[in-house]
Amino acid sequence: MSKKQLRAIDDAFVALGPSGVAIRDRLKHLADEDEKVLRLVGEHLGRLASLDLKARCRDGLEHNSDTWAARKQGLTAESSSRWAGSITKATHDQWALSRRCQLAHIQNLEAGVRTLMHRLSQPIGEKGTKRTPGGYRSKGEWFHKSRRLAVLEHRLDVARAERETGAVHVVRGGRRLLNNRHNLQAAQLTEEQWRQRWEASRWFLAADGESGKRWGNETIRVTPDGEVSIKLPAPLAHLANAKHGRYALASKVQFQHRGAEWRDRTAANRAVAYRIHLDVERGRWYLTASWTRPVVKTVPLDTARADGMVGVDTNADHFAAYQLDRNGNPTGDPRRFFFDLSGTADHRDAQIRHAISRLLHWTKRCGVKAIGIENLDFTAEKTREKHGHRKRFRQLISGMPTGKLKARLVSMAAEQDLSIVAVDPAYTSVWGDEHWRKPLTSKTRKMSRHDAASIAVGRRALGHPIRRRTAPPRTHQSDGCGHRTVQAGSGVRGREETRPPITERARDARPRTGTSQRTRGTSASKTVRDARSSGTWVQSSLLDTA
Repeated sequence: MSKKQLRAIDDAFVALGPSGVAIRDRLKHLADEDEKVLRLVGEHLGRLASLDLKARCRDGLEHNSDTWAARKQGLTAESSSRWAGSITKATHDQWALSRRCQLAHIQNLEAGVRTLMHRLSQPIGEKGTKRTPGGYRSKGEWFHKSRRLAVLEHRLDVARAERETGAVHVVRGGRRLLNNRHNLQAAQLTEEQWRQRWEASRWFLAADGESGKRWGNETIRVTPDGEVSIKLPAPLAHLANAKHGRYALASKVQFQHRGAEWRDRTAANRAVAYRIHLDVERGRWYLTASWTRPVVKTVPLDTARADGMVGVDTNADHFAAYQLDRNGNPTGDPRRFFFDLSGTADHRDAQIRHAISRLLHWTKRCGVKAIGIENLDFTAEKTREKHGHRKRFRQLISGMPTGKLKARLVSMAAEQDLSIVAVDPAYTSVWGDEHWRKPLTSKTRKMSRHDAASIAVGRRALGHPIRRRTAPPRTHQSDGCGHRTVQAGSGVRGREETRPPITERARDARPRTGTSQRTRGTSASKTVRDARSSGTWVQSSLLDTA
């Protein structure tokens, strides 16, 4: 019987740190005139942004620097050169994002077509394996899936044709909010409430920073003291209440989070981008400041592993974590950090941030310098065709925000001087359950499959195999006194040799020539018994084995 073919496992690596920073503060105590001016400016610039996006989509793949310059020149006459630059840059970013989403949609359709063609080619009722699905269960299901194949092939042809011509479908304000207009009752909105949200989402009040200019931004200027002023577009210049066609707001910002870093940048006239937006549901105005960070070289992998590792298994509702020393030995008890991914996007994001904060604080108390986590990506696993009737499983993996989770974890860990070691997720749950769940289960400790998987992730991040040790030859499998379970470093002398007997039975079985041999004969076994009874793992001189 041939052995199961396992896929190649990628090497672990230290994830790069965050490339940008964004902070937000509320614009409090705005006067009625301030809100009026902000609405007029946002509406005017939003209309220009919509026209520019329409022109960019019309250009398609024929876009070049000349058409860009022509669009920017046309916008400058109705706003200003800096506003025009911000609008055209936002347009290009939105068009490029749509192209990436279009490619992902095509790849998803291709995966679905391949799966359907394979299953339709199998005999009805043919059983599948873990790697390849079988045939459909009945003739009726086969018929319906054949019709779906025709639908997907048509969608794929249309998407490929649009990509070749450079056509994209973009909605300023969001397609979800647009569709809510036709389902106001399901969205629990009135027509007036929807109209307010729709208009506010299409406003444009964002300006890119520019190094060397005063306070790092000439369009939306914020002084280190928190005074906010904006450059008015040419048609609205008559509303200015400050010099050079600017309007100063009555509100001041403070930026409690990263305030010192922001003030250092503005004082040095380094680029800071700003965005002003209105939360219609709360009736509050906010100012968001953002800037890029230089690419910082990550710490070497050996440095991250020096003090051990915290292995983390990511699940749909919690993080399962376990601390491991540098030799791969689990220490202490498993920990879990729960979160709830139901509700709105803001609620889900807050839940993830809270769970990550608790995980990072516990990691700091453990004294390690790195966290091992799976490099998850469910892009190819979300297709409806692959999992068939497993609707709950598809909803489960679709609801896990793997991309946002990794970005949040890397960004927040960098502030705590912690490194993130990403590992290949292959077989971590299966091998962790096989090799670690039962040995660590005791009367006082209940091990789950997720806890065992976190150990597997941590050991892979440390560079150790997931198995507890390399099995010795069959005749010496017990070493005369039981299995060796403690991991020793590769440089420890004699780690593969036979251990001295440490159990009472093995000690009593040795030949005795005098009473002197019985003195101090139980010191090693007492140490091991104390360690095992306390639920900890001890690296002693008698346990220097692989």
